This record gives sequence, structure tokens and C-alpha cells, in this order.
Amino acid sequence: MTGVERIAAAFESARANGRRAAFMPYLMGGFPDLETSRRIGLEYARAGADLIELGVPFSDPLADGPVIHAAATAALRAGARLPDVLSEVGRPIAEEGVPVVVMCYANPIFARGLERFADALLGAGASGLIVPDLPLEEAPAIRQVCDERGLALVPLVAPTTPDARLAQIGAQARGFLYTVSLTGTTGERRGGNQDGLAAVVSRAAAGTSVPVAVGFGISTAHQAAAAAAAGADGVIVGSRLVRAAAGGSDPVAAVGALVRELAAGLAESAVG
Repeated sequence: MTGVERIAAAFESARANGRRAAFMPYLMGGFPDLETSRRIGLEYARAGADLIELGVPFSDPLADGPVIHAAATAALRAGARLPDVLSEVGRPIAEEGVPVVVMCYANPIFARGLERFADALLGAGASGLIVPDLPLEEAPAIRQVCDERGLALVPLVAPTTPDARLAQIGAQARGFLYTVSLTGTTGERRGGNQDGLAAVVSRAAAGTSVPVAVGFGISTAHQAAAAAAAGADGVIVGSRLVRAAAGGSDPVAAVGALVRELAAGLAESAVG
């Protein structure tokens, strides 16, 4: 089964298991250290994740808010590097049967070489790739090497993406379309505008044939359920989980409890 097929099967399985939307937690590889991040990722898989977004720490992120940026900085200071994140964190999660979609900025990809990087993803059992700072015009080469290996290159769209450009991006999306729910960087937000979110999701869905996954600003079970009710096929939660991993004497237990709570919220949204 290819990575694209594993992602499609995960969305189908989530619906078959009574969720309106697939639950997609984010994990910063190497934070607070490689071994703990591996254990957190395995806990994600066992606590209800349908897919897992695995972040590669990078020194100059453009899309990440303060919580994830700080985690990346700490991971880099602790010595986490791309090969370690893939082999010591990504591969064990993939072996649990949960699709892993790697989130990596463009600089490490081009520095390593496109084919070499894609081969490393394939070797680690990854199913897809998200490159937040890769514009549509510069995506064809990476998309080609991913397509050749059955890996999904997942693009991002924002509320401010013009309709014509959204349709271009959506037509070339693989796996799912990462739909940013609001303007700004990642991070927790209070409240939320479900009516506004429904419009964002509807517009994204009209521009693509793959599932629409919503991220940025979602941190509670209520917000996750609201995103599902707004029509999202998948819900991505990042900063809240990274913050849970940063504190306390048992970060694995802390994130496990939170994942179960968020997953339960999505299950309730399917019948609510």
C-alpha cells in the first residue's frame, strides 16, 4: 500500500469508526528529546490518532507560533536532526499502523536533495509530506519525486487564498488539503467562529477532490467538534499538545489524556 493509499484508508476508517472527522495530532520530533517524542508519538497512535503530523525541527519557521517554535529550538539544541527524527520517531509510529505525514520546511529538503529526502521518507515508512513554505510555483519537482514513490505532497491553503489559486492548489493536492482556519501562525485561540470556519471549509472543499483537514487555532475538544461540524474531514491539533509535552513529570501521560479527550470530542460530534 502506498502512502497516498494509507492516508485515504485512514480517513475512511475514521468515518467507519463513528467520527465525523479524522483526528490528526501534531508531534514535534525530538521534543523534549528523541526518546520522549518517540514515546509520545506511540501514545498518540494508541490513544486515538487517525494520522500523525510529524514536525522536523527547523531554526527559522514561518508558519509556527511561539509554542511550536520554542519546541523546535529546544529539539535542535538537544541535537535532534532530520535522520534521527525519521528513523527514531517516524518509523516506530508508522510501524504502529498510523500514517505519518512529515512537516518539514523547504531548506532541509533542498539541502539534502529531493530524491534523497523522499527516499528517506519512504525508508521511514512515512505516508506524506507537508512543506509550509513551498509555493505552488515551486512545487512540481517535489511533487514528482513524491508521486514516483507513492508519497502524498499535501499543500496548504488559507482563508486569504484567492479562489482561482485555491482551485489550482486543490487540483494538485495529494492525500488531503491542509486548510488553515485563520490568518496568522499556529497557536491556541479562545472561542472561534464556526460560521466563518464553515465558509472556509466549504470553499476549500469546492476546490479539491481530496479530504479537507483544518488546522491552526484548534486546541479543545469543543473547537475540534466545531471544525468537524463545519464540514472538515480532518482536524489537526498542534500547539496544545506540544505545550502538554513541555510540562509536568510525565509528558506521555499528559498528552495521552489530551488525545483521548480530543478524539472523544470528534466521536461525539458524529452523533451530535
